[in-house]
Amino acid sequence: MKQVLLDLQSGSIQVENVPVPAVTRGVVVENAYSLISAGTESSLINLAQQSLVGKAKARPDDVKKVIQKIGTDGPLPAYRQAMSRLAKPEPLGYSSAGTVVTTASDEFEVGDRVACAGAGYAVHAEYVSVPKNLCVRIPDGVEFREAAFTTVGAIAMHGVRNANVTVGENVAVIGLGLIGLLTVQILKAAGCRVIGIDIDPEKLALAADLGADVVSSYDGLFERVRAFSPFGADAVVITAATRSSAPIEAAGRLVRSQGRVVVVGNVGMDVPRDVFYEKEAEVVVSRSYGPGRYDRNYEERGIDYPIYVRWTEKRNMEAFLELVRQKKIDLDRLITHTFPLDEAPGAYDLINSGKERFIGVLLQYSPNGSGASGTVVRFPQPGARRRKAPAAARTLGCIGAGVHAQSALYPHLSALPVNLGGLATATGLSAQTVAKKYGFSYCTTDYRRILDDPDIDAVMIATRNDLHAPMAIEALRAGKDVFVEKPLATDIESLRRIVEARNESGQRLMVGFNRRHSPLAVRMKGFFANRPTPAVLHYRVNAGQIPPEHWVHDDEQGGGMLISECCHFIDFMQYITGARPVQVVARAIEPTGTLRKYDNFQATLTFDDGSLGTVTYTTLGDRSYPKETVEVFAGNAVGRITDFRDLELRREGRASREKRWLTQEKGFAEELLAFVKGEEPDFAGSVATTLATFAAWESIDTGAAREIDIGRVGL
Repeated sequence: MKQVLLDLQSGSIQVENVPVPAVTRGVVVENAYSLISAGTESSLINLAQQSLVGKAKARPDDVKKVIQKIGTDGPLPAYRQAMSRLAKPEPLGYSSAGTVVTTASDEFEVGDRVACAGAGYAVHAEYVSVPKNLCVRIPDGVEFREAAFTTVGAIAMHGVRNANVTVGENVAVIGLGLIGLLTVQILKAAGCRVIGIDIDPEKLALAADLGADVVSSYDGLFERVRAFSPFGADAVVITAATRSSAPIEAAGRLVRSQGRVVVVGNVGMDVPRDVFYEKEAEVVVSRSYGPGRYDRNYEERGIDYPIYVRWTEKRNMEAFLELVRQKKIDLDRLITHTFPLDEAPGAYDLINSGKERFIGVLLQYSPNGSGASGTVVRFPQPGARRRKAPAAARTLGCIGAGVHAQSALYPHLSALPVNLGGLATATGLSAQTVAKKYGFSYCTTDYRRILDDPDIDAVMIATRNDLHAPMAIEALRAGKDVFVEKPLATDIESLRRIVEARNESGQRLMVGFNRRHSPLAVRMKGFFANRPTPAVLHYRVNAGQIPPEHWVHDDEQGGGMLISECCHFIDFMQYITGARPVQVVARAIEPTGTLRKYDNFQATLTFDDGSLGTVTYTTLGDRSYPKETVEVFAGNAVGRITDFRDLELRREGRASREKRWLTQEKGFAEELLAFVKGEEPDFAGSVATTLATFAAWESIDTGAAREIDIGRVGL
């Protein structure tokens, strides 16, 4: 299928061929029309067209993160990750309409006409995958091109709801672009008297035609408002887009005492305190298109709010379409341009150049012939990073292409003695972009194409945590050797099924516990190889807080930091000691505020050779301080690794030290090479590590020590 993409490095617009996206918790829709949001999309394009310095100035928070990563990981990984993000094209669009072709929701059937919303979902593409709470049926009598306005209509609808207007109130709308003109019509449908305000005479005339009772430029504005409503506007809705604070200043003068000002557009917010204080006026910044926005449970997982949260984003979408059905909103007057999908670059040129006046700009789609089954795109020529592998080399297929895969795993593929077969991701854009970058033969949004490919004999799984176990099981049963990122599983039943599948298939399974493959770790293990005593180990992790909304905190998808991250450190202790964990006692800080229960803890493990290891994991520290420090004490000797850049070994008063200035040595390249060369992994150790994280979780919950027995899962 074809999709409109923005090159974040150059700012150019391209129409690329990518696989049809996979259906997840919602539907796959064949688009008929999508609406270009001139303001939002132009801002992103303008940012992309800036130099690296300009991008840095516009995104200071991102620059701060890069600087922090340089401090812990070194300049090379920080640079690679930053450039990797810029190298990935950005999908454009967030409002479309079309027909359901695949459904994973009982709310929709194939053939339903639907309107779709959401950045990253309702994009400019022939097919889109949309969660069910961002998708609504189109009423009879409403055309696809009208329904393509639903998202911006819901934004206008939510702005009006935040104004809390009642029948007969006088409302001013500042800014008569697309959302402003929709706001005028919604207010009229709600029984309000409306004055529309803009600097453009043509927009003023159109607002009057669409129902505004009075229109005005800023010249003579306050006299017209006094004539319109002697005590001032009951509410002012700002839908303008400007860095200037002039709209909020004007709103303060226009609104009545104890009136309401709602900011919908992206405007300057230098609020004149004296004016608003004197009137005790309320100021509300409207957040997109209703409750549910930015809530992963609502948008991604489809968990709806109770009806007493009356106007969610989905219900606002439905309400807007109902007004369109009743002919209370005229969209024909707002559609100024319609472009075929292939001419999308011309549509953006029109918007950015200002050659013609425009309001609503649509992209129109026609069937492309491949249908919703077009989930595979093959590359006729090898990618730029392809090179000829040895004749006996195995063929690798990969599933997943998140930040970790692209920054830590895939950059090493070109140096491995493998042929790169297929790459699968849930979104077509990610599949196409990453597959071309690293030189895969094809990309797909159906991971089973990788498992069914007879030429692929090894599979790498780098998806979100909840998919590791089921995909690994499928791959083993398909006769593939498996490299799966940690954690191996997020619950004991899944772990039991993995052990069963591995035992039955006879295939190799390696877990991405990379730290044991680090050259610094290998040297530390050798240093303690002949220790005369058990070891005492302390692994301290200064992780920093991960935003509460991040998927890793999701009980279903991530399992929390204890399950997701602590496994690394337990595996490292197994590697250094050469012993298995047999018992764990763990304690955690009780959750308060944004602190989660399993994100600040200490877990002390007993190993079967008598060694003791403690993991201290905290999100309470300063990110500028080293993230990982591991210390080992045994046989009158000490070893320490800091952030896998600094190794110090001491014995009998003599010390040796190794330091890496440019990058970390975390063992990613070494673990991948071991996998493709066919080295036998420590599968039992990986199972023991995974069980240890489950046992630590139970220990925190119960306050008691927990035994670790791999026999529980069939080993």
